[in-house]
Amino acid sequence: MQDALNQHRAVDPARLRRLSWRARRGLLENDLILTRFLDRYGPSLDDELIGGLDRLLDLTDNQLLDLLLGRGEPEPELQQDPNVVRVLGMLRAC
Repeated sequence: MQDALNQHRAVDPARLRRLSWRARRGLLENDLILTRFLDRYGPSLDDELIGGLDRLLDLTDNQLLDLLLGRGEPEPELQQDPNVVRVLGMLRAC
């Protein structure tokens, strides 16, 4: 039963590759943090966390870097999404 649950939650490898490609950024600092995050958590991400990460990846490089380094907090719209908040916490811990 547990194996079936883990398989259900496992992200599709093709989706993970697309996410990894999308996470490539113009700023090296963002690249390093996002690569470390995906190496650590990528295979265990669920759809909700991927959605939160997608929303963060919609930000500009400078906006994202400020959030990752704790120099700012997400706009209220993003703060209302618990998946964005959770992913941001995970990214900051990387």
